[in-house]
Amino acid sequence: MGPGLRGLTGGPGHRYGAPVTTRYVGLLRGINVGRARQVDMPRLRDLLTARGHGNVRTHLRSGNVVLDSPLTEPELADELSAAIEREFGFAVPVVVRTGEELAAVVRGDPFAGIATDPARYLVTFMAEAPDPARVAALPPAEGGGDYRVSGRELYLWLPDGVLKTPLNSWKWDTLLGQAGTARNWNTVSRLAELAG
Repeated sequence: MGPGLRGLTGGPGHRYGAPVTTRYVGLLRGINVGRARQVDMPRLRDLLTARGHGNVRTHLRSGNVVLDSPLTEPELADELSAAIEREFGFAVPVVVRTGEELAAVVRGDPFAGIATDPARYLVTFMAEAPDPARVAALPPAEGGGDYRVSGRELYLWLPDGVLKTPLNSWKWDTLLGQAGTARNWNTVSRLAELAG
């Protein structure tokens, strides 16, 4: 058992002394963009396996990890962030979803039939749901595109492209009071498959 999971051999969440695991997706924020904050995916996979997580897979270089763990969502987010900081030398915020939660994101697609290009359709995952008052105070979408906030996800349809649709330049972290990490619909769908 890896150092990240020591002491997890009995008690709540365990069946017959063995940990009950959940399939999770870990979404790392702000890595492998340009030359800074580089995280090698095979090295990350080996690190997390050595720390006792099961069936560890990575997808793309943008910081997507699928794994089995007996930890809770907040515990796993902290564990992943701490392990990455120790191994790679810099802090990386991590947002975690269960495989079931990610499948629900795909099933609950508010722009099904409207968002026709998955590369221009983003989902931003936040650790906590934004305050409903902040969501209610959001201005209407203008200049093309649309958005929906649902629970801990922000869905952004950017029909003119990620760089050319004005909606993408909004300061969403400030508007919602929550930082998040975005993935395009191709990645979201593939991660849901891998975590299913």
